[in-house]
Order: sequence, then structure tokens, then C-alpha cells
Amino acid sequence: MDRAVSLIKSKQRVADHGEVFTPPWLVEAMLDLVKEESERIDSRFLEPACGSGNFLINVLKRKLAAVELKFRKSDFEKRHYALLGLMCIYGVELLEDNIAECRANLLEIIAEYLAVGADDEVYQATSFVLSCNLVHGDAMTMKTIDGQPISFAEWGYVGKGKFQRRDFRLDVLTGSAAFSAEGSLFAHLGKHELFKPIKTYPTMTLSELADGGSNEWESAK
Repeated sequence: MDRAVSLIKSKQRVADHGEVFTPPWLVEAMLDLVKEESERIDSRFLEPACGSGNFLINVLKRKLAAVELKFRKSDFEKRHYALLGLMCIYGVELLEDNIAECRANLLEIIAEYLAVGADDEVYQATSFVLSCNLVHGDAMTMKTIDGQPISFAEWGYVGKGKFQRRDFRLDVLTGSAAFSAEGSLFAHLGKHELFKPIKTYPTMTLSELADGGSNEWESAK
């Protein structure tokens, strides 16, 4: 297949949505510009037009290489930190087939790295996290395909097999730079005063995440 043609799914999609995929060599070159961050397990990456995951796939692979380096001797820590690396990856995509493919691609990478199948709780937890972190929506309007404000889960690993979660609205998060800029009316305020989560959850175990967040802890009670 011609190299240029391989970067598009159809001319119609290019015309309708401006859809052109970034080639792997360019993805790697761009990630090398932020090499230290791209190789840190808990660094956060958001791709506002993630397509089938060209950027996010490579970010995840770099994070898993860091997991392997630090935790290869402990299967327990390896599983939990691999999931943490995934938890720090976010994407928004307008086209339904692309977001489904992106989720499947990242799930496959975790499954292969940890050598797990669909019946394993870490596989199921990964699937749940991807349903939260990869959003079918429009990053320009900051709304889901259903017209609701896009929100993202901020995940953290607190140790001993437990994860924490707080949800934030994307439109509020993107206001951070403007609010905190020097000379801003709100520059004297700490970010904690401006950007409060829309929902906070009790800590969750891997098993609870595998169970769909145990119905997201009954909507955080």
C-alpha cells in the first residue's frame, strides 16, 4: 500500500473530519521531545483527537518499559503500576470506530505485557479504566457525543493494591492556565480553590475496578 494512502481510512473521512493519522516515526520523534515525561509512569497525557491511538500506544509502551525496569521482580507491583500507567493516559475522539479501536489497542498492549486473558481481573479493570479515560466526543466543544460536558477521572495509586479517583470537567481543567496566569484576577488563588472535583470516590481495589468500579461505589454514595 502506498505510504501516503496508509495514513488515511478514506478520502471522504479526510474531507469530512480532516482525519489523517500520524506516522509512527513522527510519533516517536515528537515523544522524544518530552522523553523524560513520556517515560514516567504517572505522567499524564491527553490526546484531544486520539484516532485509533497512534500517540497513546507509544506513550503506554514507554510507561510499561519504566514499569518493567522498576517492578519486574514483583508481580503484584508490576500489575498495579502497569494499570497506573494506563490510568494516566487520556483521549477524546469524535469517530466511534476510532475510539473503539483505540480502547482495544491499549487493552491488548496491557494484556500482552501482563500475559492475562479476558477472565483476569486486571484485564477487566483495564477495560473499565479505558471506558472512563477514552471518551467518544468532541474536544473542540468539550462535550461527549451525547452533548454532556466531558469529564475525566484523575487516578492515583495509594499503595497496597488501592487506587483513588476524582473526576474533573475538561472545560474547567483547560481554564487552569488562564486563571493562574500572572496578572489574572484569580492569580492569587491556589489551584485547589479553583478546580474542585465534581466527584470523589472511596479508594478501590483491582477487584472493584474489574467489577466496573463496583458500580462506581454506588455513585460515590
